Parts: sequence; C-alpha cells; structure tokens
Amino acid sequence: MAADGGFYQRLNQLLEERGFDEFVEGQCERFYAEAMGRPSLTPGRYFRLLLIGYFEGIEGERGIAWRAADSLALRQFLELGLTEPPPDHSTISRTRRLIAVETHQAVFRWVLELLAEKGLLKGKTVGIDGTTLEANAAMRSIVRRDTGEGYEEFLRRLAEESGIATPTREQLAKLDRKRAKKGSNDDWVNPHDPEAEITQLKDGRTHLAYKAEHAVDLETGAVVAVTVAGGAAGDTETILETLPQAGEHIAEVACATNNEEVGERVHPEGPIEAVTDKGYHSNDTLTALQQAKVRSYVSEPDRGRRRWQDKPEARQAVYDNRRRIHGEHGKQLLRYRGEFLERSFAHAYETGGMRRVYLRGQANVLKRSGSRSLCALHRKAHRRKCSDLHLSCASPLLSGSRRSDKTTSATSC
Repeated sequence: MAADGGFYQRLNQLLEERGFDEFVEGQCERFYAEAMGRPSLTPGRYFRLLLIGYFEGIEGERGIAWRAADSLALRQFLELGLTEPPPDHSTISRTRRLIAVETHQAVFRWVLELLAEKGLLKGKTVGIDGTTLEANAAMRSIVRRDTGEGYEEFLRRLAEESGIATPTREQLAKLDRKRAKKGSNDDWVNPHDPEAEITQLKDGRTHLAYKAEHAVDLETGAVVAVTVAGGAAGDTETILETLPQAGEHIAEVACATNNEEVGERVHPEGPIEAVTDKGYHSNDTLTALQQAKVRSYVSEPDRGRRRWQDKPEARQAVYDNRRRIHGEHGKQLLRYRGEFLERSFAHAYETGGMRRVYLRGQANVLKRSGSRSLCALHRKAHRRKCSDLHLSCASPLLSGSRRSDKTTSATSC
C-alpha cells in the first residue's frame, strides 16, 4: 500500500529538522551551474522522486512523473503548487545521468551515519545475498561480438556452410538445438545495453539481466552495501567486491559516529562475521575470508568426499566453516540471513517495483537500486521502540531532501 499524505508531511518536517537539504546541495554542487543550461531539477526534489518511486511501487520514471502530477499529497511532498507543472520524466532521467554514482553513495553513507546515531547499525555480522533483475534489453536484439551478426543471420550462415542453400525456419531451429553454448556471453552482446548479461532467471526464463547484491547488518536489518554486476556473475566473484565495500562503509560510519561520549556504536574494523548461502561456498572464498580475519558462516553443498592434497589452507578454512555452521550460533545466523536478506529484496524489488529495470548500464541500475535499498530500511526503523520513534522511522528515508529555495540550472553536458 502506498504511503499516505500524513507520512509525507511528517517526513518533510523531519528532513527540515535534520538539515539534509544543505548536505545534498553540497554534494551535488559541482553538477550545477549558476546560469547555464535549461531550468534544473534541484537535488532535493530529485531524491524525493526516487523515494516516491519506491513508496508507490512505480517501476519507471514516466510513471513517477505521472504520479507526482496526479497526487496532491505528493505535490505537497515535492513542494509543488497546484498550477505548477511537475518535473517531466526526461528531466528526471537527465538529472539521474548527471549526478554521479559516487554522489549517490555519499548519500547512502550519510544515511548510514544517521542510522548509527539511532542505534540501527552495529556492523559486526553481515549477511550477503544476490538476486537477478531483468534488464531493459531483448534477447532478439543480441549480436555476435566478433562479426556483429544477428542471431537468425548467424544461423543462416551456419546452415549455408553445412550445405543447406535456402534453410526453412524448422531447419534453422533444428540446427540451433544441436549447438552447444548457444547463449554464451563471450560470443553474444546486446548493442543497446552491453553490460547486461544472458542468464537464467528464477522463473526459468533465459533473459538479459543484472545481478544486485546486498550486504545487510544481521543485528538490525540495515543494508550496508549494494553492488550491481552482470547477470551471469558468480556469487564467489561478486562477494569479493560486496564484502570489502560493506567493510569500508562500516569503518567510515564508525569513524564519524564513535566517540568517547557515546562509546562504540559501530564496530570500527568492519564486519567480523559473514553469513551467506551455499552458492558462495568455494575454497577460494573461504580462504579469502579467513585471510581477512572474517569468520565465515557459509552453507555447505554436498560435494561428496573431498581431496585436500597440497591444499592445507583451503582444508582448514572449509573445516572451520563446517564446524561453525553446525553450532547453535551458526544455525541462528543462517536463520537471520534468510529473514533479513530476503526481506530487503522483497521491499526493494518486489513491492518497490525494481524486479524489472527500465534503465540501461550498471551505473544507472546501481543508482536506482541503492536508493530503493535505503527506502526499504524504514520498515525496520518503524519497529524500533525508542523515545525518538518518529525520527528513527524516517532516518533511512533521508536520501530525498526538501526542495531548496536556491534556484540553479543544470550544467549542459
């Protein structure tokens, strides 16, 4: 269900109290000029539009623009007058392309600091999992990387080389069935979205897709890192990017929020425990975690009898992990992994309208995916029983700011 007008009014008040406008404008100042280009979309209003997309479950920017024009509550949230036109979808899109990924990540870290101040981030135990997002690119448009041929054109050439002068569609289909690795990403690419990769979705369909991976604090449910890779990227590869990023975010937040007066709110050295499913289990992954002094709790698939000749480090890492996951603490962490990680995916991608992306390129998908993950944290904050409950509820939502009175124009690209 979409958030009501009272929620948006309360969020407006909280944003003003926290001074988030100045922070966002400072971060985005280099992307704007005083008197160049067409009238701009202010940073605060841009981030608010991303929030609207999540709260209203809207997939694309056209839908966000239409909803902002249709709702009086959202007009008030964006500080639009009754006769003032809302931002056009092309303006939202251009602003997204203009503001760098690093700026979106700075907003992400600012929100994490606020969560830490409210006791909603600990940083000791992190769960990691990934999910596929259907890309905005069609399989029928893929071409060969080496020759640039389309799929049917390629099959016709193979048929002619095999002696079939004028192949029928049935003959082409039969020829295609006999080929091995016919959907390899090494051979095929979509020219409209080269970073999307061919993969099998959870419903069994083969499609171009991206992989979004979340790192979640298993003590509080806070999303501490989001990464995006090609849809065919393996879990054992992407964790080596997501876990270090989570550690950097946690360490930065700890440096900014821990002090002698309040003590150690966030673990200063990053996560010391990593919890994942069996897709991440490999000798290299467990060895890397052990070398980083991170205790692994990775579900182990049934691989039968293992051979450990000349692999003493891998053997020790695998056996230590096996011992931990069969303990009471390990079993509890694995249950938490299923609860908190699946919840973050459901909020960001199912009800948040991001299971199919309408953007192209990893950077654009990461911008939208990261903003949805920030929004999803508000559900955890709503359960928090503290004296400042309302502020805790809104803290993970502050990636959208109040519209500034400052009038700027977007720098022309």
